[in-house]
Amino acid sequence: MVITLKNDAGLTKSVKVGFSWTTFFFGFFPALFRGDLKWAAIMFILALAAGSFTLGLGAWIPGLVFSFIYNKIYIKDLIERGYRPTDEHAESALRENQIITV
Repeated sequence: MVITLKNDAGLTKSVKVGFSWTTFFFGFFPALFRGDLKWAAIMFILALAAGSFTLGLGAWIPGLVFSFIYNKIYIKDLIERGYRPTDEHAESALRENQIITV
């Protein structure tokens, strides 16, 4: 489900709520392309660490874990930076996925 968030300056972002297929297939690259450098670096370092201990075979494990949580993390970061849901549909989707509680 895709929702739209808007900040006070009028900038809007369309974000997906739920499982991140792009993170599942491409690892840290979606975070990098979104400009979320902090989480891109964290994902890269975790994949590098897991891969180095398992001769490269375990590098997919952090990607699998982040596939389930990255969109939620990204939306929470946007909300902290002043983005708000644009309509009732977006707000209810965020409540259903326990991203906002108010």
